[in-house]
Amino acid sequence: MSTFHPLRVTAVDRLTDDAVALTLAVPDELRPLYRYEPGQHIALRRSRTAGDAHAATTEVRRTYSLCDPAPPADGDAPATLRIGIRGVEGGDFSGYALKELAAGDSVDVLPPAGRFVLQPRPGRFAAVVGGSGITPVLSIASTLLAREPEARFCLLRSDRSTASTMFLEEVADLKDRYPGRFHLVTALSREETQSGLPTGRLDEKRLTGLLPSLLSVPDIDGWYLCGPLGLVEGAAGALRGLGVPRARIHQEIFHVTEAPRAETAGSRSPDADVRAATVTATLDGRSGHWPMDDGESVLETVLRHRSDAPFACKGGVCGTCRVRLVSGEVRMDRNYALEPEELTAGYVLACQSHPVTPAVEVDFDG
Repeated sequence: MSTFHPLRVTAVDRLTDDAVALTLAVPDELRPLYRYEPGQHIALRRSRTAGDAHAATTEVRRTYSLCDPAPPADGDAPATLRIGIRGVEGGDFSGYALKELAAGDSVDVLPPAGRFVLQPRPGRFAAVVGGSGITPVLSIASTLLAREPEARFCLLRSDRSTASTMFLEEVADLKDRYPGRFHLVTALSREETQSGLPTGRLDEKRLTGLLPSLLSVPDIDGWYLCGPLGLVEGAAGALRGLGVPRARIHQEIFHVTEAPRAETAGSRSPDADVRAATVTATLDGRSGHWPMDDGESVLETVLRHRSDAPFACKGGVCGTCRVRLVSGEVRMDRNYALEPEELTAGYVLACQSHPVTPAVEVDFDG
């Protein structure tokens, strides 16, 4: 089972007024553990005490995508990890990273995880990203182009303004390095430009008309959508309307704010939650069987007995708490992390799952 390890901060580079790139050193003995695929993310943890010295200490966890434009060679273990962090209003961790973290500090970090990845191979690929959604795609595109000479990549990125654009120089470097294989299109929602797309948001209607004018949509072997929920859902809707098969569309959501929407893993209604349910969980090869308190999620019940249960965002976005549903049925409040094929294979998010049968069994190791 993955556990947190303290990694030393070696650099905090200012990208924009509200974003930084954080570089973390990986000790020699931990390098194999932190080997990653381009597009994956890491979870960071800090302890925070509210109020005076006698107040309770709470734990804050957040996930951030690895964004090194020059990741280690295939199979090599990394000496450093680099992530991009954009400030979120009221954000406990992003505010800490932007205002307090400095070189020499230590941060607790989980090993890399995530399935928003692209194994380098010949073909044509494209991405639609918004804001900090560039972070995993920067690593994906740079690795693909460096390792596969027969690959091409088109990046359509949306930002508020040039000043708010993360990794501006790194993306420009890709354009200069691979002029015949990397195509960059920029859309700004709050700034007029002399070239590029007209100012405005990239919604489903606009993308439906725009994408076929930029590239041959049927010839794209994989689409990578990353950013705010509205952009990703709009892009996915546009692609489906243009006849792109679901298997070619890969997406990752950043920062969901709206109310949850219920999804049921099984046949029962969301109103059929069971109050006196029990959960059996296998974690790191050991199993436990516990009663659930009213309103608890599967993850909350497990954490009361096993503090080492993996989680990060608790918002149905990162997928860190993915488990295999062995038996029983659950209702998920929201799911922005699991692909349809994962749901079909029996996986659910423990942080969003509530029982709709008297007994539920999950496997964190499955």
